[in-house]
Amino acid sequence: MNWIDEGFLIHKNIYNENSVIAEFYTKNHGKCSGIIFGGTSKKVKNYLQIGNKFHINFNFKKEGTTGYFKVEILKANSPFFFDNKNKLMCISSAMSLIKLLTVESEENFKIFNLIEIFFENLRDDQWLKNYILWELSLFKFLGYDLNLKNLVSSEIINDQKKYFVKSNSSSKSVPNFLVETNESDVEFENLLLGLKLVTDYLDKSILLPNNISHPYQRLNFINIIK
Repeated sequence: MNWIDEGFLIHKNIYNENSVIAEFYTKNHGKCSGIIFGGTSKKVKNYLQIGNKFHINFNFKKEGTTGYFKVEILKANSPFFFDNKNKLMCISSAMSLIKLLTVESEENFKIFNLIEIFFENLRDDQWLKNYILWELSLFKFLGYDLNLKNLVSSEIINDQKKYFVKSNSSSKSVPNFLVETNESDVEFENLLLGLKLVTDYLDKSILLPNNISHPYQRLNFINIIK
């Protein structure tokens, strides 16, 4: 049995001296994993980079068994950012979330398209802001919509609108760009504040209830941009 599709490489591991186990997020088959024979060869490993987009031919004996991939590169996304460590770490963070939070063999075109958007955003000057908002979109498409616009209240302080999430015992500041998503020129400290807020939401509402550890790739990304 086999199928043909296109997808992004989201994870890989050395399988033996000559092969790797690869995981792709595909357009029509969702997340899937299998073996790439010869994946450690110089010819193949040069383009077998996390985030790159491939034409995929997947062969397997029956559903639920380990199959194998034959791949051809369609778009080399990651090499464009080889000279930018922060963005490479961002790619690793994003792909680790796709791997961790999506279900095997469950088609979700919104997620596939979101990966396309991720790489477009990464070329923008406001890439870090875009990434934080991208994570919120990912959570929404997976059924975890934070929906901040319905949670915040606003106040005018020193002639500027400020947003807060209030409870009976506390008030937490929310960066404007998380509510007014078209805001440009966001100060770095507000980006860090927004990233912390999204991290808290990810931990408390998604990872902890499902007994999932925070992906180290995302932790590494946060640590390197601080």
